[in-house]
Amino acid sequence: MAKLLLLGSNNAGFCHMAVALAKKSVPEGCQVIGAMVAGGVLPEKVITVMAEIGLDITHQTLTRLDLVNTNEVDFIIALTHQAGLAHPLLPGAPVLLRWQMEELAENREDLTLDQCRDVRDELDRRLTSLFTGGFCSTMLALKKNSEAILDNFTDGIVVHDCSRRIFYFNRAAEIITGYDRHEVLGQDCWDVFDGGLCSDKCQFCEEKPNFDHITYPLKITAKDGHEKRVEMSVVLIRDDKNTPQGVLATFKDVTEVTKLRHQLRRVQSFHGIIGNSDKMQAVYDLIQDLVTSDCAVLIQGESGTGKELVANAIHGESSRSGRPFVTVNCGALPEGILESELFGHVRGAFTGAIRDKKGRFELADKGTLFLDEIAELSPNMQVKLLRVLQEGTFERVGDEKQVRVDVRVISATNQDLRQLTAQGRFREDLYYRLCVVPVNLPPLRERRNDIPMLIEHFIQRFSQDMQRNIESISPDALHELMDYSWPGNIRELQNAIQYAFVKCKDTILQPQHLPPEIISHVATHSTVKYRRKGKLNSVNVSDAIKQSKGNKVKAAKMLGVGRATLYRFLREHALQ
Repeated sequence: MAKLLLLGSNNAGFCHMAVALAKKSVPEGCQVIGAMVAGGVLPEKVITVMAEIGLDITHQTLTRLDLVNTNEVDFIIALTHQAGLAHPLLPGAPVLLRWQMEELAENREDLTLDQCRDVRDELDRRLTSLFTGGFCSTMLALKKNSEAILDNFTDGIVVHDCSRRIFYFNRAAEIITGYDRHEVLGQDCWDVFDGGLCSDKCQFCEEKPNFDHITYPLKITAKDGHEKRVEMSVVLIRDDKNTPQGVLATFKDVTEVTKLRHQLRRVQSFHGIIGNSDKMQAVYDLIQDLVTSDCAVLIQGESGTGKELVANAIHGESSRSGRPFVTVNCGALPEGILESELFGHVRGAFTGAIRDKKGRFELADKGTLFLDEIAELSPNMQVKLLRVLQEGTFERVGDEKQVRVDVRVISATNQDLRQLTAQGRFREDLYYRLCVVPVNLPPLRERRNDIPMLIEHFIQRFSQDMQRNIESISPDALHELMDYSWPGNIRELQNAIQYAFVKCKDTILQPQHLPPEIISHVATHSTVKYRRKGKLNSVNVSDAIKQSKGNKVKAAKMLGVGRATLYRFLREHALQ
């Protein structure tokens, strides 16, 4: 049964008229409710003009708006603009019509019977047209059809107004969260879900939301207590005057998908980071653990290990992924310039400051600031950075006005920051502010099994960038690269492959195409070549058999494979 709510402001006569006329015109099975934002007196003249058409309203009752559960109402006719403001235009909310008839806006003493008759007849005409002309049934059908469409989405959908009052909760949302829609409709999101469905990512902690569309990963706790990982997408809904009405939030349960992604990372890259070794899997897991946290992260690793890629991955997996990712190399700039780069300056602050300039902290507001080579900060800059991390405020160079920012700080260093702290070269309090979660990147020599994958990645990249038709690397060249110690890590490997591209005139990279220092280092320092466990080729098998003096059992142990595997390889390649 459809429910119609006629809503007045403080004019009881107007509202009583509308209720009585609506009951006369509505189709069978439709319930009419009258409500007032504020109380009012029923004028005798209104009773008189309604009696003229055979409608007795003396015993008709109205209720207060705060006693009406609008989530159970299908249609609202707001008889004043003031009443209409209390009801947002959102999916799940009642269909809303605003009828503004100023003639009875106040209970004036000079109100005449003819004026009351004019209002009565106008209301009667509108209500009759609404119900007999098919407008009401059409709008209700559109409302139900749109809700049916949303209810059949596989993603969870929740709609609430700017006061976080929930108007819509689809079937998928029930399945993901474990809450029945009747438990949540009409409730404050924060009352249903402890701390809100979006927890600390909620955009309605402040008075006015300031976004249009944002997405972020999230962990939620279902009704049964189980934790689930979801991907949330929130769209701000506005009315025809561009005023925020509320949000439509969609969320997808990716708990199982995340587990599968974890398994697939054994053969795939992660945010541009290449590697499937156990040590890199641990790094990927730690990045995933940081998804729902905004805490400071310190990335430590030798030069060339990919610290900026890891910082970018942490940002990309976080709720700030749609906001700026700003990088500063603390070791590349003198202290005076670095201060201006970080905090900005005002015009005239120093020679050459011809205009105001925002610093990197301001540019990274709501996003992430990556401070590379953090160990190179001077003691003075360490103090200033510590203040920003503690208070979230700073002053531009040459200014006294405080600037407040919301920035997640990720820092990186190729030095042992804890040791520098023990030596008194780095502030201990700043160290603990920066190193809430440490991420330690292994050097390339400790993840040699990743080298073939990295080489393949660089070959594909340089083939496209340099427009060269180089397909692969020879086994001998691969051996040279596997045996090298890589003091410059991945950056040095990338440069080596680029050098080989310049030297190679064929389609396959050979040992002679590699940089001279790699060839000479391997020739001088390597007595037994490093072999990738479980991966056999003619060269390393022949070498192993030669070194084992034909003993295939010893050769199999040297190659890290079973004896049957070696015998099968020898048969298939006619090497017996």
